[in-house]
Amino acid sequence: MPHASHIVLCDGPDSPHALDIVPLQPRKGELDAKCPRCHGHGEWNVEIDLVSFRCKRAICDRCGGAGWIETGTDPVGFPDIERSPEGYPQWVVNFVPRDDVAAEDLSGGNLLGDDRPG
Repeated sequence: MPHASHIVLCDGPDSPHALDIVPLQPRKGELDAKCPRCHGHGEWNVEIDLVSFRCKRAICDRCGGAGWIETGTDPVGFPDIERSPEGYPQWVVNFVPRDDVAAEDLSGGNLLGDDRPG
């Protein structure tokens, strides 16, 4: 027996219902400010059923799902995959000096804020 549904498609994090039932991410480590794209949620709904609240989500490409970005002079983190000592792939965050990160690298998933001095 089919259930009632009212499916809404969202174009991005600023769409109505895009952030319904998506929790704010806790601040981790030294990240300074909420991500300007996802507003601190790290992800948003691309499709949500307003009856059952089942949803499909997209990870924020600006903050990599962290919900927070770096705005100071701390090293900048980039999500990456490395091989563990046992030979298996594992997720890691590689940190590089802020001065080595170009503004165009922002779409590559780093945690650098837009208010870079100079």
